[in-house]
Amino acid sequence: MTASQTAEITGIYRYPIKGLTPEPLPRIPLRRGETLPADRRYAIENGPSGFDPEEPQWKPKIQFLMLARNERLASLDSRFEEATNRLTIRRDGQIVASGDLETAAGRAAIEGYFTENFQPELKGPPKVLSGRDHSFSDVARKVVSIINLNSVRAIETMLGGTAVHPLRFRANLYVKGWPAWSELDRVGQTLAIGQARLKVVKRIVRCPAVNVDPETAARDLEIPPTLSRNLGHMDCGIYAEVIADGEIGVGDAIAVEEPTLV
Repeated sequence: MTASQTAEITGIYRYPIKGLTPEPLPRIPLRRGETLPADRRYAIENGPSGFDPEEPQWKPKIQFLMLARNERLASLDSRFEEATNRLTIRRDGQIVASGDLETAAGRAAIEGYFTENFQPELKGPPKVLSGRDHSFSDVARKVVSIINLNSVRAIETMLGGTAVHPLRFRANLYVKGWPAWSELDRVGQTLAIGQARLKVVKRIVRCPAVNVDPETAARDLEIPPTLSRNLGHMDCGIYAEVIADGEIGVGDAIAVEEPTLV
């Protein structure tokens, strides 16, 4: 194999609780067949979903509180402590809920906040679900999501110069160095990051969640329709499966591996 078309990781994020605040990471281990550790480990069920923690199965995101429909989630500043499983939620700088998500009392404290404050959006009692080794991802397979920052810049141009915060796309990896939209042609290719290898398996079709500003919680843009008008599709970003273990970090190079010509 030969490596070519090098890019660079500019940011690594995981989302311990689906729909809530991303956690920036300087470095993280990748394991074959897994997501980033603790990525989407928890979700807040919006009415009965049938999810069984003893036999976890993928459920569509409509079953949970999520930004595509519940943009007010972006107004919450949440912090998850992996060592203690404690989630702390702040609103306007004040703690509004806190609890250990692996205890009944801790989950009840979080559920109580959403019961009291998200009533118009609730389809039933909100329930904190723990996925253990399961990931409450938007897709059924365990993947790492990647956003090309040059594609984000291209969207800004489509929008007449309007700034687009990259965290709207809630990716695990943000990269620079690839031409805009070139990542969409990487399906089937292998990405090399140090010892880690990731196989690109799918383009990401964007939903209305990307219309929500992650800082103001305002639904202020129309990104999927803009993509459709300009490109004929609503894809931005790619999903990749980890096929070889390795640790990755901000600043690491990403090379696209191609078969050696004989």
